[in-house]
Amino acid sequence: MSTLAASATGDTVLAVIPARSGSRGLKDKNILPFNGLPLMAHSIRQGLAASSVGRVIVSTDSPHYADLARAHGAEAPFLRPAAASGDMATDLDVFLHLLGWLKREEGWLPDLCVHLRPTHPIRDPADIDRAVAILREDPSLDSVRSVVPAPQTPLKMWWRDAAGRLSPVATVDGMREAHSAPRQSLPTAYLQNASIDVVRTRVILDQQSMTGTAVHGLVLRDYEDVDSRDDFMRAERVAELQGTGPFEFVFDIDGVVATTVPGNDYSLAQPIDEYIALINRLYAGGHRIVLFTARGSKTGMDWQQVTRDQMARWHVQYHELRFGKPAAHCYVDDRMLPMGTLLSLFG
Repeated sequence: MSTLAASATGDTVLAVIPARSGSRGLKDKNILPFNGLPLMAHSIRQGLAASSVGRVIVSTDSPHYADLARAHGAEAPFLRPAAASGDMATDLDVFLHLLGWLKREEGWLPDLCVHLRPTHPIRDPADIDRAVAILREDPSLDSVRSVVPAPQTPLKMWWRDAAGRLSPVATVDGMREAHSAPRQSLPTAYLQNASIDVVRTRVILDQQSMTGTAVHGLVLRDYEDVDSRDDFMRAERVAELQGTGPFEFVFDIDGVVATTVPGNDYSLAQPIDEYIALINRLYAGGHRIVLFTARGSKTGMDWQQVTRDQMARWHVQYHELRFGKPAAHCYVDDRMLPMGTLLSLFG
C-alpha cells in the first residue's frame, strides 16, 4: 500500500518484522530455510495475508536480508543502524528507529504497529486480524499481546538471594502462601509466545513502551519461537503436521494411552481419556494409527490379549497393534512429538 493510500484510511496498521543478521545462537537464523522458504518469509506472508494490515516492513541491518524481504513482498526501505541492531538492542530501540525514519522520510505514521517476530514462523493471519480488531474496538487498551497458558506456575517459583534465602517470585491477592496451595486452586498463568503484538504508535512514542499499561492477552495455542537448532527442527515438524495429510502416527501405549503401573502389571492400567480422544479424532480424520508397545519385553509374559481387550474396552480406534519395541527407560526417536504438541494442533 502506498503512503498516500495508507494515510487516507484513518486507521492505518503497519506490520513490522525485525530481522537483524547478528544471531549468535543460530547463525543467520532469520533467513535459514524453513519448509522451503527463508524463516522470515513466513512472517512476511502472514502479515501480507492479514486483511487488517496495510503495510509490511522488514527492519534489518543486512542488505542481503533486505533483498530477500523485498523478494517476498515486504518493504525494506532502510538499513537499521548498528546502535539498534546489537545483542542488547531492545524491541523499543527497533520501533523508535523505524517510526522516526517514517516520520522524517515520509511524513507518515501508522495508528497501530503489529510486531511479527520472524522467529515464530507458525501463525494464523486471522489471529493477526483478531488482535488488531480487539485494539481497534477498545480505546482503553494500549496493546494486545499473544500468550499461551504457562507450563509452570510462577506461584511455585522462588528468588534466592546471596545468603541462600528464598522469597516468592509471585503472590496472589487474598491467598496466603500460594506457593504451598494445591496447583488446582491457583489461577492460570500465561506466557507471552512471541507471535503477535499490536500496540498503538502513540504508546511507543509517548510512553516509550512496547505495551503501555493496559494490555489485553490474546490466548493462542502455539508456542513455536525458534531460538536453537532443536527449536527449529521441532517447529518444522509442527508446520509439516499442520499442512497436508494424512499421516501415519505411532503411539506408545503406557504413559500415552494407558497410565503407567508399578511392577509392570499392565492389567491394572487405566485409560488416559484425553489422549485417547485425540487419537480417535486423528483416526476419524483419516490418519493411520499404529500402537507400538514394549509390554512383555521385560517380564517375558504375553500381554497381547490383555492389551487388545483394554483397547476395545476403552474404545481406542487404531489400525495396527505392534509388540516388541525395545524395553528401555528412555526410547529416543528422531521423529518424536510430545502429546501436548499434538493436542495443541488437533485437540
